[in-house]
Amino acid sequence: MTISHASRQPVFYLTHGGGPCFWIDSSGFFGKGAYDGLRVYFEGLLQSLPEKPKAILIVTAHWEEDVCTLSTALNPPMLYDYYGFPEHTYALQYPAPGAPDVAERAHALLNNAGIESNVNSTRGFDHGVFVPMLIIDEKAEIPVAMMSIRHDYNPQAHIAMGDALQSLREEGVLIIASGSSYHNLRAMLTSVKPNQASVDFDNWLSDSVSRDERERKQRLIAWENAPHARECHPQEDHLIPLMVAVGAAGNERGRRTFSGIIGGKAFSCFGFGV
Repeated sequence: MTISHASRQPVFYLTHGGGPCFWIDSSGFFGKGAYDGLRVYFEGLLQSLPEKPKAILIVTAHWEEDVCTLSTALNPPMLYDYYGFPEHTYALQYPAPGAPDVAERAHALLNNAGIESNVNSTRGFDHGVFVPMLIIDEKAEIPVAMMSIRHDYNPQAHIAMGDALQSLREEGVLIIASGSSYHNLRAMLTSVKPNQASVDFDNWLSDSVSRDERERKQRLIAWENAPHARECHPQEDHLIPLMVAVGAAGNERGRRTFSGIIGGKAFSCFGFGV
């Protein structure tokens, strides 16, 4: 895939919320309007870009494989990978076209960098993709390719994946890493009290992404040394997409582009090259 005359696109790490959070009433637990701020942020994301992306590559926390895998589906189906929510949330549709050319280009870039990768022609849009994208690109006009994380959650390996994909940004492809800066579901569902541990970890993340390239990578490879790291991420599947974003950022420092408290826990999104 060759795209000419395209502005260099930034990279984002997004907290995508909990399940179909924007289409359910969570006021009884988290309070009224808990996700309103995140919705507003998603609504304005495209307008913050240098130009409309030619395509979007989303690294989703909800797709794990032994090796990095790219979706080549032309028309990805819906994958409702959440449970116990109201019936209407299983009727949500995100009819964006796939971006098999972007997926094949990413596949080639990874392989050229010596990183094993595969393609998958049947993968559907999981909620790490369609939940934020239904708001970011409501008209579903921008082609979307998906990328998995690896089962091993190796931070350094995922940073290397991002490094290999940097050139996509010059070709008009927006790279989004979709996960959550805080992901302790047990704590979320059992207490909505203010949680200082989440604030401390979130501030560490914000400080880390703002460092120069070398120090940023070193800190995130050793993320378990951060304050309250395992309290905030008992399992790091939702943090690992950030590693891909950090690699794809190159020498561009990151910054916090969204910050909010949901259910007493601190959540953030980060942008690089913005």
